[in-house]
This record gives sequence, structure tokens and C-alpha cells, in this order.
Amino acid sequence: MTVDLDLLVIGDANPDVVLHGAPATLAYGQAEQLVESGTLTVGGSAAILACGAARLGLRTGLVATVGSDAAGRFMLDELQARGVEVSGLRVVENMPSGLTVALVRNDDRAIVTFPGCIDALSADMVGPGLLGSARHVHVSSFFLQPRLTSGLRSLFAAARAAGAGTSLDLNWDPAEQWDGGLADVLPAVDVLFVNAAEAAAVSGTAEAAVAGAVLAARGPLAVIKLGAAGALAHDGRRLSRVSAPGVTVVDTVGSGDSFDAGFLCGRSLGWEVSRCLALGAACGSLSARGAGGVEAQPTREQALDAVEDLLPGPGGDAQPKG
Repeated sequence: MTVDLDLLVIGDANPDVVLHGAPATLAYGQAEQLVESGTLTVGGSAAILACGAARLGLRTGLVATVGSDAAGRFMLDELQARGVEVSGLRVVENMPSGLTVALVRNDDRAIVTFPGCIDALSADMVGPGLLGSARHVHVSSFFLQPRLTSGLRSLFAAARAAGAGTSLDLNWDPAEQWDGGLADVLPAVDVLFVNAAEAAAVSGTAEAAVAGAVLAARGPLAVIKLGAAGALAHDGRRLSRVSAPGVTVVDTVGSGDSFDAGFLCGRSLGWEVSRCLALGAACGSLSARGAGGVEAQPTREQALDAVEDLLPGPGGDAQPKG
């Protein structure tokens, strides 16, 4: 079968409202508080990743659910405009689209999400033709979508049987239970993406390198995103690390999803792990130059320029020039 997609992304898609200069404490009692700026943009981990991958030149499709409302139409239009193949996007009648408000203050943010129809997505909505058309299948926001995750082991098995690679980004667990059938799914995952806090929660250790080894022992290549400190990966035998290029940060909304897009782009090119990490770190850092998750996502040329500023160090680590 002819491969039509480099990457099929499955998961959440909803508008983000990103407000900058949020107050430290929200004032209730109908008091009005002003912020420095606001942006309406593409949100949802899967949608941001899909936009980033398309920006990097990958033929990228997205399977997600949106409502038959203005928010859903906004997402459909934005995804198409950014080069994402949206034949797998499902419009759910009689349910509203999900919505997220990100309150950004200095280098931190609070995230408030109305799930809407995000959890209406199930594994059987991923058509076999679309699944079989992809070289790689990625799932985002494991803990937000229990209907999807209940069939995820079978979905990944089908993808692998068709010759595709698989990856999973856990994202945060709002219930902070950190289970949800994850142990059953991990043996079918080639690459697991987590940030430092998520890695600590699912591995039981706060030391990122140790957490990477613990997670790799469960099956996947464990990739841990460390923000401005870069990223590391553990394959069960070897630890790889990279630092991140320095940028002027506007906000870090979606930076982890742009990191995933960069890493998976490198993997699609057959790169070794440390270079994939460097491309991921470059994409994640560069995306933080603009408001929201997609406005500053780099082209492949821009990302590669940043990667060239990372040189291999002893033991395969990458370090910044100078």
C-alpha cells in the first residue's frame, strides 16, 4: 500500500485562549482584572503537534473530535490553513467543542480546560484506511481521553502490524492518579514522551535520568522534556542528553508538543536519538517565541539552523557551541 502520511496524530483539538500578564490571584465577586495581551489560537496537544509537524514538512493527518459550533469551525479552518490533513476530524453533534484558557504569568502558567467533546474520541473512529496510510502513529493526552485509551493497545498493535511506528505523550493527569491502563499500553509504544513532572509521577522518582531508565524498562524509548534545560532519552541501555538553544520566551504554551513534532520529524528522517532530541529541543524552544502553541513554530530550515548550534559532546550528549 502506498504510504500517504508521514505522521498520523490522534487526540485532542480545541481552541486555546492565551492571556498574558495574568494576576497572581483571580478576583471573584465580579471584579474585572485586565491582562497585557490575549490570543485565540489552535489548542489541544494533538492539534498543536500536528501543526508543528506539518510546518516541518511532514505529511500530517489528525484524528480528533470537535463540536458543531463556532469553536469547532475555527479549529477546522485553522488546521487546514496550516497544512494538516483533516479527513479524520469528526464533528460531534449535540456536544460542544472543548475550550482551554491558559493564564500566563512570567515563566509559569495555569491551564483551565472545559473538556467538551474531547473524550468523545474512541479508537474505532480511526479508520483502518487512514491508520494504514501512516508511517508513524502518535497519540496525545492519554489521561484526557479514557474512551480512546481503552482501545489504544489494539490500535497501536494494528499500526505496528501495518508497519508504522508508535508514540504516546501522556500530558498531565487532571485526577493525578497516573494509571488509566498505562501499564497495558506501554509495551506497544515505541516512544514515550513526558515532561519532568509527568516522568516523576509515573516512574516514582524525581531524578529524570533514573525515571528515564524506569520507563524504558517498561518497553518504550523514554523521552523526557526538561524545558530550558533541554531533554534526555533512555532506551534501556544508554542515556542521551541535549541542551536547549536559548531564545527570548514569550510563553511556553504547546512547547512540549512542538518538541514532539521535532523529535518525530528527526525519527522519520532516520536520525539517531541524540540528533532527534536536538531537533525536538530546537522546535520546542523556537515555538516559545510567540503567543500560543502554533504561532512561532519553526520551519524545518529554521529548526535545522538551531540544531547546528548543538554539537555532540562526550558520550553522545549534545551541548551548545561555545
